[in-house]
Amino acid sequence: MAELVYGKNTVIELIKAEHEILELYVTDNLLKREEVLEKLLKDKKINYHIVDKKKLDQMTDGNHQGIIAKIAPFKYYDISDMLNDAHKLGEQPFLLILDGLEDPHNLGAILRTAECCGVHGVIIPKNRSVSLNATVAKLSVGAIKYVKVAQVTNLNQTIKELQKNGLWVYACDMDGVIDYRKMDAKVPLAIVVGGEGKGISRLVKENSDLVIRLPMRGKISSLNASVAASIVLYEVLNQRCPL
Repeated sequence: MAELVYGKNTVIELIKAEHEILELYVTDNLLKREEVLEKLLKDKKINYHIVDKKKLDQMTDGNHQGIIAKIAPFKYYDISDMLNDAHKLGEQPFLLILDGLEDPHNLGAILRTAECCGVHGVIIPKNRSVSLNATVAKLSVGAIKYVKVAQVTNLNQTIKELQKNGLWVYACDMDGVIDYRKMDAKVPLAIVVGGEGKGISRLVKENSDLVIRLPMRGKISSLNASVAASIVLYEVLNQRCPL
C-alpha cells in the first residue's frame, strides 16, 4: 500500500535515495524558494503537480512544509543482506534488535542514530511492533532508506540463528549485570533494546549472551527507548572507532 510522506527534508532525502515516488505535490512558493529541490526533481525526472497550500492541508494534518509525496511501500530485507554488507565493508557485524517497540517516533529516531553509528541493520518483530511507515520516514529524516530493516516472526529464534552465525547478543536492561561501558563491542554484535512500556521480554533476556545496563543516578529508573539505544550505539562506535 502506498504511503504519504511530507516535509521538505524527508521528501528530498527519499528522492536522493531513489525511493520510488508515485506522485508528488508541491506548492509554487516552495519551488521558487528551493532551487535545489527544483533541480533535483528535474535531474531525477520526477513528475510533480503544483498545488496550493489548501490542497496539501486537505491531504494531511501534519506540517507538510509545502510538499507531499505518495511513495511505494518501504522494503524489508533479509538478515543475510545485513551480514553481507558487513562482510563487504570488512567490518564485524553490528545489528540492532528492537523488542516490542510501538512508537513510530522512537523507531524513526533510532533509525537516524543507527545510520549515523554505522549499524548494518535493524531487526523488528512482525507482531506487536511498529512497522515502517510515513511517520517513521519523517522522523528518520531519510535514514529509513539507508538502514536495512528486517521483520521476523520470532525474535528468540532469530537470536539463536545470529548466535550460530557467530554474533554475540547483548540485551540492554535496567537489571543488567554489567555497565554498558564495560561490554566488549568489538566482537560481531547485536544489541537488543526493549519497547516503551514492558521493555525486553523475559525469554529474549534469557536467550541473550549478556544483559547490560545504563547507570542511573537520578530518581527516574528508565530512559526513552530511542535515547537508550543512542547511548549504547555510540558506545559501540566509540570502541570500534576510538580517538
